[in-house]
Amino acid sequence: MAVETPAVNMDKLMAFLGQVIGELGATVNAGLIVIGDRLGLYKAMAGAGPITSTELAEKTRTSERYIREWLNAQAAGGFVTYDPATKRYELPPEQAMALADEDS
Repeated sequence: MAVETPAVNMDKLMAFLGQVIGELGATVNAGLIVIGDRLGLYKAMAGAGPITSTELAEKTRTSERYIREWLNAQAAGGFVTYDPATKRYELPPEQAMALADEDS
């Protein structure tokens, strides 16, 4: 006796795969948010204006390499902005309020 496989709705499949990818991204970003909070990276960036990875590492006494990777991931996720011409990152005021202001 053959088992009939139901037809797959490609639009529903693609929507579900998009949801899965979004959830995976959220999982990674959750860890990065904790790192930024625990190391004081968001607080150091709040109101500081555009900053390089080297400047942020010096300000927070952390490894520049790790800070650069963290900043690149934060920029990819829209948490910080990045200017490739100057190689500077900035924490927008809206993100600063949510991530660095303990009273918000």
